[in-house]
Amino acid sequence: MVKYKIEGMNELQRSLKKLGDVPQKSVTKAAKKGMNIALKSARQNAPVDTGELKSGIIMVGEKSRFKGKKVYQVVFDRNKNDIFQKPIKYPKKGKNKIAYYPASQEFGYFLRNGKYMPGLHFMKKALQENETAITKKIVDEMSKEIEKALRG
Repeated sequence: MVKYKIEGMNELQRSLKKLGDVPQKSVTKAAKKGMNIALKSARQNAPVDTGELKSGIIMVGEKSRFKGKKVYQVVFDRNKNDIFQKPIKYPKKGKNKIAYYPASQEFGYFLRNGKYMPGLHFMKKALQENETAITKKIVDEMSKEIEKALRG
């Protein structure tokens, strides 16, 4: 198990207690700036064939019923499914007849001769390599926004 300490988290928690309710505007802003780091990294590390995969990586906000919560996901653009989805020429019986290009690049796929082509895991690496930077950015942005709310 890995334990690490986030710098500035104690001050953030104290100022949140002073403020009371967390402003949704500041939560959204902080989460978006943090996930932008992962989005840029995923685009940078994506394989380049035609460039469609790089431009097809987007950030989508999840809708929540709870105030003070915002989640962003780095996903593949659904509007480009006509480019990303292709029919498999010789599908195996009982298996999917459509190949999804971004998933095959991320997780890997089997070649015609039966060998396995491992995935590049560029999306997973984008989050893992930038985990501390993302956390630090979110904490810094939240601290700035809360200080601004306490002053004004």
